[in-house]
Amino acid sequence: MKDKTDTRTENRVIKVNMLARVEGEGGLYVKIKNNEVADVKLKIFEPPRLFEGFLRGRAYSEVPDITARICGICPVAYQMSAVHAIEAAFGINVDGALRSLRRLLYCGEWIESHVLHIYMLHAPDFLGYPDAIQLAKDFPEAVKRGLTLKKIGNEIVKLLGGREIHPINVRVGGFYQVPTKNDLMPLLERLKWARDAALETARWVGTLPFPDLEFDYEFVALHHPDEYPLNEGRLISNKGLDIAISDYENHFVEEHVAHSNALQSYRKGGGIYFVGPLARFNLNYEQLSPFAKEAAHSSGIGVTCRNPFKSIIVRAVETVYACDHAIHIIDNYEQPESPAVPVQSRGGTGWGCTEAPRGILYHRYRIDEAGTILDAKIIPPTSQNQRIIEDDLRRFVEMHLTLPEEQLTLGCEQAIRNYDPCISCATHFLKLDIDRR
Repeated sequence: MKDKTDTRTENRVIKVNMLARVEGEGGLYVKIKNNEVADVKLKIFEPPRLFEGFLRGRAYSEVPDITARICGICPVAYQMSAVHAIEAAFGINVDGALRSLRRLLYCGEWIESHVLHIYMLHAPDFLGYPDAIQLAKDFPEAVKRGLTLKKIGNEIVKLLGGREIHPINVRVGGFYQVPTKNDLMPLLERLKWARDAALETARWVGTLPFPDLEFDYEFVALHHPDEYPLNEGRLISNKGLDIAISDYENHFVEEHVAHSNALQSYRKGGGIYFVGPLARFNLNYEQLSPFAKEAAHSSGIGVTCRNPFKSIIVRAVETVYACDHAIHIIDNYEQPESPAVPVQSRGGTGWGCTEAPRGILYHRYRIDEAGTILDAKIIPPTSQNQRIIEDDLRRFVEMHLTLPEEQLTLGCEQAIRNYDPCISCATHFLKLDIDRR
């Protein structure tokens, strides 16, 4: 009698009408033929949101507030890439305390975004729970720790950005208002607790069960010689790339594919690349703070990590870094005389790229003499990771063809969530079809 769990030669279709715990709407199609993966498509069918078109004809000063609306989880990333690009076009340099405040604001976003992913979206996969609510029944202290950590990240964004969601205090040249030292001091003790809690988070996720998978990726991330990358640096890879941000479009290309409303990015010449926490960690380990390095070692990943399923650990390590770096900024903060440097608009083109929680976020603006946006280009991390997600899924399915239907489906969902995809940014659930014939 045939073993019902042996599906190597059985034709079947697996459908997941809604993949929870991702942001946006999309679908996945996997075709298996003659016991081989014949096709993999990450189908993004969320309607295009047309933000680049919205920006044309608007004043440069409106861009930070408009781009913040692209994402409710990582609005700071959109604002930072936007202001850096416009400042590059105007020849403006923001440094000193204002630069530090921008990094502090980014730390708040990393904390709240990473912690949301770790505790609410991804940990349930590893522990066999359908959602964080069920997880909380058996791990109440862990989930409580995660919720408190996320709140601290939100508090930083609210203090500096004016509100937790879609902040409104960022402007070209700096901020509309800046905090006093006394405004920031209440965060210090909270952040010291958060740093310890993030260290405990790294140790906790390091004990999760991980598949033994490592791949030879091309990692791409910003790199700064003196600090872990958030807002500035050159774009580098472990395969020899080393370019200025302004050179991005000479090395990376977007194209439309029939099965997706989001454009897909690749290196010129057809190369697939990987952005996000795993890329940052592997390319910038030496720039981590001592606390973050301790988290990396106590969680078991050491100085390099090529297992995409262990991205949850790297997010915890980066959360430790964000807490520690925020403490350092507040300790050394002196309120600037002005909340912004003088801004004089001029015609030109500017490029900006910062490290959103999910990876590099590139902006380019062409502006006329009056400061009006003539053209805009925005390339979010999930668009850049679409091809590597498909590639990961192909390899995962090839390695697990004999798994029963339910286990294979859950494995595919988990592999997608390794990237914490923000489908809304790239153009809420994923529909999975596995066609075996």
